[in-house]
Amino acid sequence: MKIASIDIGTNAVKSKIFDTSPTSIKFVEGIRFPIRLGTEVFRSGKITNEKLDELVKTLKKYKKSFIKKNIKMYEIVATSAFRDTKNSEDARRYVENKIEHPIRIISGLEEAKLIRFHPKAEIESKKMYVDVGGGSTEIYIYKNGNHIIQSFQLGGVRSLLKKDKQEEWKRLNSWLKKQSDLDTLIGLGGNIKAFLNLNCAKNMSSKKFIAKAEELKQLNMKDKMSTYNLASDRADVIDHALKIYLNIISQLNIKKIKSTKWGISDSIAVKTFHELYSKKISIYKD
Repeated sequence: MKIASIDIGTNAVKSKIFDTSPTSIKFVEGIRFPIRLGTEVFRSGKITNEKLDELVKTLKKYKKSFIKKNIKMYEIVATSAFRDTKNSEDARRYVENKIEHPIRIISGLEEAKLIRFHPKAEIESKKMYVDVGGGSTEIYIYKNGNHIIQSFQLGGVRSLLKKDKQEEWKRLNSWLKKQSDLDTLIGLGGNIKAFLNLNCAKNMSSKKFIAKAEELKQLNMKDKMSTYNLASDRADVIDHALKIYLNIISQLNIKKIKSTKWGISDSIAVKTFHELYSKKISIYKD
């Protein structure tokens, strides 16, 4: 049985489809549309109807694809942009009514805790998972059987538009000072994945990561696109996302940086998978 998930993010709307059985879940395909909801939210405080209609159009495309592929079970979640917009509830209802499917706006802490569904997240080690999105950064650490989670109003698009606040940077650094015995950072999201890919690396030492990030920062947007074949919506924001990773690395004794393809859409799908086969949810045929 195929299931799917949709993540309405600050920088893009991502969908993933999975093939499941009672004992397995396997990724099939993913699609990404760069609808930057965060630009309007961080500049004017709300999402306009024009932007919501663009979102509706995209979600309807996903829905049409799901119907063709006989996917009846999928969840749609929205993160930072929908959390922060002044017209959050009105925007959610507007889109829901247009696509005839519920949307769940999740908190930053829930977003952080969802990382636990990563297959290796709950293995005791000295690693931390850091998800730098367009509008917020979520951190997950599993230590001594405890889920350590936190969310910060710091993100690539937010920083690009100069809407990040010094108070939030201070809150991040204050929280990081309380963390210890960590030597590996595993980054979630497209920016860190793109950064490692353009350096032809699966992982990096912190020293190399810092040096390569500084090299990339010296290039203008046009050169980033031509040299590394980065899309415009990646080239303009990647330095701002890397700044958050660099800050975390500088505060902790991180030795190695990795990335993972895992994201919120994966976690939501795995959560749905568990609910489906634990009989919490049933699909009935007419």
